[in-house]
Amino acid sequence: MAQKIVLAIDIGGSLTKIGLVNENGKILEKRVFKTNAQDPFKIFVEKLKSEIKILTAGMDSTHKLISIGIGAPNANSLTGNIENPPNLNWGPLTPISKVIGEMFKLPVVLTNDANAAALGEMKFGTAKGMKNFVVLTLGTGLGSGIISEGRLLIGEHAMAGEIGHVNVNPNGRRCNCGLRGCLETYASVTGIRRTVFELIAEMSEDSPLRKISFEDMTGEHISDAALAGDTIAIMAFNKTGEILGGKMADSVAHLDPEAFILSGGLSKAGDILLNPIKKFMELRLFSAYKGKVKVLTSNTTSSDAVLGPAALAWSAFEKHTL
Repeated sequence: MAQKIVLAIDIGGSLTKIGLVNENGKILEKRVFKTNAQDPFKIFVEKLKSEIKILTAGMDSTHKLISIGIGAPNANSLTGNIENPPNLNWGPLTPISKVIGEMFKLPVVLTNDANAAALGEMKFGTAKGMKNFVVLTLGTGLGSGIISEGRLLIGEHAMAGEIGHVNVNPNGRRCNCGLRGCLETYASVTGIRRTVFELIAEMSEDSPLRKISFEDMTGEHISDAALAGDTIAIMAFNKTGEILGGKMADSVAHLDPEAFILSGGLSKAGDILLNPIKKFMELRLFSAYKGKVKVLTSNTTSSDAVLGPAALAWSAFEKHTL
């Protein structure tokens, strides 16, 4: 009998990752390509089609592709559309489930990328055995997926859990969503870069970061500088941890989670980021929660991001076949 597999698609503001995944979470094949988010959606679709063709070229009769799972920014699981994504220049409404479903003649299930990540952590990752937790994806922006009593919290309009767009400062940084002071403008790879450049302008200390342009600077550059003792990089992580930790404390009051699980590029900074987050979260927690909420990093790598939409596809398949 052929082994059933799913096609998983993780769409990010910078990179799109695709993979073929079996029911045990083993990634049989995977590919990564630039989303080129400023290009029209039809160009992305053509690129996706060619990449999937390469991905599936080695498939034979021993494997059977049964469904497609997609995680994407601002994806609405009720409509199958991506709606007003701040970091994708695809217009107000993109019918991605319909387009992909028609292209491959397979069932498609869609959710917000961070919701997919939360399902992936519960089924295959750090959150195995947990029933109440929050995943924060710290990449180009800040996404969040909430699991409550073992189920994904989606809300009335399938848009629950947009923690990246809670307000930090009403007069703060402008966000791609059109608002000012959103959390993701401070706590994301893009956000910490902005913090670094503000500190460079304010401070006179030497720093290797002064030699890197805003466009070229990565979270890894900032992490490496901080590990080497760079004052500006360390201060940037402290500021980021203070803001994020404070807002995580607010989320604890709403949700009472067992843990926060951090994933995405910025989470790879490890204790440089985790320590200030924990410090400021604990400082701002209501006393009933103090010492009870864990802050963990995902045990998957960035290329394993396909496990989220794969978990989504497998969960939908299992539900349908029960």
